Amino acid sequence: MSDEERLIKLEELAAYQTKVIEELSDQLAEQWKVMEQTRAKLDRLTERFLSLEESSLEAPSITKPPHY
Repeated sequence: MSDEERLIKLEELAAYQTKVIEELSDQLAEQWKVMEQTRAKLDRLTERFLSLEESSLEAPSITKPPHY
C-alpha cells in the first residue's frame, strides 16, 4: 500500500468520523430538548399533585355509613 493510498484511507476515515460525530451531536441536542420538556412536565405535575394533596388534607366529617 502506497503512502498516497494510506493518506486517502485516513482522509476517508476522518471524514466518516466527522460525519458520525455531527450526527451524534444532533441526536444529543434533540435528546436534551426532550429531557427539558419532560422535566417541565414533571415539575407541573408535581405542583398539581401537591396542590391536590393539600386540598384533600381537609378531613371529611365523620358520619355513620348508610348501613347503620
